Amino acid sequence: MNNTENINKVALFDRIFKPQHIVLANGHEIDRPRSRLPLIIICLLVVVFASIQLTGFDIKIVIQRFYQLEAILGKIFQPKWSFFNKVTGPLFDTVKMSLLGSVIGCILALPFAILASSNVNKNKPILLSIRFFLSVIRTFPTLIVANVCSLIFGLGTFAGTVAIIVFTFGVVSKMLFESIETIDMGPFEAMESLGANKFEAFWSACIPQILPTYLSHCLYCFEMNIRAASILGYVGAGGLGILINECIGWRDYNQLGMVLLTLFVAVFTIETFSSYLRKKLS
Repeated sequence: MNNTENINKVALFDRIFKPQHIVLANGHEIDRPRSRLPLIIICLLVVVFASIQLTGFDIKIVIQRFYQLEAILGKIFQPKWSFFNKVTGPLFDTVKMSLLGSVIGCILALPFAILASSNVNKNKPILLSIRFFLSVIRTFPTLIVANVCSLIFGLGTFAGTVAIIVFTFGVVSKMLFESIETIDMGPFEAMESLGANKFEAFWSACIPQILPTYLSHCLYCFEMNIRAASILGYVGAGGLGILINECIGWRDYNQLGMVLLTLFVAVFTIETFSSYLRKKLS
């Protein structure tokens, strides 16, 4: 019995780690390359172990303090309905910041996305400069931008709107110029050969191709901004984030539950409507 088990183990080892010699039906012989799965598993385990050591993650602490999470969630799922009147104002501020920031950011992103497209802009220095600029813009987290804007423009929704503009500009520019590079440039080149300048050729031949994608990107970014704007109040940028910060600071999780419930309903409604519009555009 032991010999049989050893033979099976050796066969399994050979099948995994050694190349397999295969004879095809037509008589040709090929060697299947050895599997990389064991190497991938080993690397993954090493990375996970190193991450646990570096972060100090301890599953025992999670298990021991799980009762605190249950207590907090129990209060959150019992929202304080009388607090709703105080939520509506910051909620509208959040929606207004997201809407205005998304519109301005998407408008600013269009010309930069065109200049960052390699099939439209053949000037390498300008192309690389624009792409480097867009990469730098996307590097900064929205909270950091909102914090800086709060220091420059003061506390309030204006700083949050500027932060959303910067975030939207970076994201939409990136997604749009990648979409522009996949369009059919035949009509564009044909119009240029007939004497049209680049702007006229792009407006007539390319804009109709990218317009549905562009609007879809704008709607998707607006959905993200609704969620992002809700936490900008942590750095004084207005919106629901101020209420969330206050509720957590006072450990009033029933009021926090009302804020989160209102935010969930607003985000779900906007996402549903946005998804409907994106389907119409596709």
